[in-house]
This record gives sequence, structure tokens and C-alpha cells, in this order.
Amino acid sequence: MHRRLIGSFSPFPRRALICLSTDNSLPPTSSNMKFLSPLVLLSFAPTSASAWSTSSRSFVSSTRSYVPATILHGYTTATSGEAATESFRLNFNNDASVISPWHDIPLKGSTEGTYNAVIEIPKMTKAKMEVATKEPNNPIAQDVKKGKLRDYHGPIFWNYGCLPQTWEDPNQEHPELKCFGDNDPIDVVEIGSKALAMGTVTEVKPLGVLAMIDDGELDWKVIAIATDDELAKEYNDIDDVPAAVKDGIREWFRWYKTPDDKPLNGFGFDEKWLNAKEAGEVIEETHEAWKKLRSGDTDAGKLWTGKE
Repeated sequence: MHRRLIGSFSPFPRRALICLSTDNSLPPTSSNMKFLSPLVLLSFAPTSASAWSTSSRSFVSSTRSYVPATILHGYTTATSGEAATESFRLNFNNDASVISPWHDIPLKGSTEGTYNAVIEIPKMTKAKMEVATKEPNNPIAQDVKKGKLRDYHGPIFWNYGCLPQTWEDPNQEHPELKCFGDNDPIDVVEIGSKALAMGTVTEVKPLGVLAMIDDGELDWKVIAIATDDELAKEYNDIDDVPAAVKDGIREWFRWYKTPDDKPLNGFGFDEKWLNAKEAGEVIEETHEAWKKLRSGDTDAGKLWTGKE
């Protein structure tokens, strides 16, 4: 049985209900979902797991990090620094040249209606990795806040990343939601069956989009499926995605900051997922904003665009 969650619950996570797989090793699917507290959610992470581990492999050694190279259209990845430290970087290359995963990888995929997604955080991991938008060539690094590396308090159950050549403009107010963009590429939640390595560039098909409001900023979450995933033929629009998966994603993002005494995140459009067509429109809007950023028509501030 599904219960609709609303923002009036107590901010203490114990009282919320969230979708979670009943099999500790699997992400949520339509056949293995039940509702559990976000605090119970944390118990599904192995106690010995580091922020850099997945259910299937570890990306960290005691002395040096290693991430498998990802190849798509000639792109490869290479690491520098040590994993789980501020020095770690995952850099992208095309042939012998260092490239930016944000600016140099094209948005559009090889077929109509598909897009390239850059995976920053593999599912079932906890390290808050992200494209470093203010660093030269925008490598993937672990986010740092108040001098500390950021980790989620429990694993994320989907592959998480961004769409290249997009930007949520902090200078542009959304006409309906009356809030501004979060100054980052648009986020993508890939719900396929495989855990995708950090740095993977994969073609995805957008299925819908959720308007998350985080600290007053608009932070779109595109839900998508990798085109080579076994579920891609079944999932073509938001109504094809099981309600348990959609609810699980929304509630995970609603509650994930509360262990740090942060408020619940909110959602626009009555908390509804917009459909695939609307997701495509949002992606195109953020692509147009990126074009203006890249050309210099919009002030980049501290962002690295490769045009200095």
C-alpha cells in the first residue's frame, strides 16, 4: 500500500515514510518496495562500508584511488590524488586532451530524445561527489563544506549525476515557482538496474522531472533511464515508472539533509512529477541558459567556463 507524503510531517525523520527495497542489495523496484523510516534506511548500509564503496566493489585503497576508465565517443577518465581526501580528482580526457565534462561533452545523445549523462555518484554509495564547476576543466571531486568532506548519511539508491551543457541560472526567476536556479548543471537520477561507475558517460532517456526547492533555490531532478538498460523499452514516460520508485526518489531528496538539522526540502507543482515532454522542455531551457553562460552573455562569476 502506498501512502502519499506531505510536507506537514514532523521534521524528525523517524515519523516519515519512504520507499526502500526489501532486499538490502537491490535498489527500489516495483516488486520489492515497502515503506520505512529514513532512519531505518541508514541501517541498510553495511557498517563497514566507506563513503566510496558500492554493494559490488570498492573504489578506494589505503594508498591510492582507482576508478575504471569510462569510454564513450572516445572519452576516458583518470584519477589523481587519494580517494576520500580533498586531493582526489576524476579528470576527463578526449584522446590526449583534458576536457571538461560540463562544457565539452555534448548534451544530446546519438538518437532523438536522448541525452548524455555524467555519473557523479554511483548508486549504493555515500560520498557526495560532483563536477567541480569552479575548477579548471571541471573534474569530479568530493564536495567540501565547512572544511569537511561531505557524505550522505546513507547510500543513494540510484545513479546520480548531471547533464552536460546545462545550467540552472541563478539570475533567472522561474515564472511560476518564483525562485532562482541553483547555479549548477541540471541533476539526473538514473533508475536503471546497473550501478554505473563514477565518471561514466551514458545515454539516457528522460522520463520526467521534479521541481525541488532547496534552501529557496530551484534544483530540478530529471528522472531517466539508460538507453541500454533492460527497462528502457518499458519506460517511456513518467506514468511508466512505478509509483514506489517515484515516491522513493522524492522522499529521499525531501529528507536527506535533516540529520544535519537542516529543514525538509520542498517541491513545486504540488509535488508532482512532470512528464517526459515537460522534462525535455526544462532540459532545453537549461541548455539555452548554458549557451549564454558559455558565450559570455551571462556573467559567469566564479564558474570556470574555459573561456577566460
